[in-house]
Amino acid sequence: QVQLVESGGGLVPPGGSLTVSCAASGFTFNNFYMGWVRQAPGKGLEWVSVIKFGRFGGGTTYYRDSVKGRFTISRDNAKNTVHLQMNSLKPEDTGLYYCVRGVGIDYWGKGTLVTVAS
Repeated sequence: QVQLVESGGGLVPPGGSLTVSCAASGFTFNNFYMGWVRQAPGKGLEWVSVIKFGRFGGGTTYYRDSVKGRFTISRDNAKNTVHLQMNSLKPEDTGLYYCVRGVGIDYWGKGTLVTVAS
């Protein structure tokens, strides 16, 4: 069955860096967009970033405006993993980060918590 397992969350001070990762299994990874969605405490879900599958999109990436220039999404199709490198983190980046499959999101991971605080 499809599984998405996130890792790498934690506590980081403002201005710091963190990379969260997602290990995918149970499907042909390279056939799907992969992305990250987050939920800040007491707020709704929001897209963070998406990366196209390799065959047609060549790894084309998309970011929400608030993270452009600070976050980088990447994928390793040989290892079925997707990563989100986050630099210059701000307190407003705090939240539960979910790995998701597809732009229509048919599968979610359980999330990994990122807390940006001094």
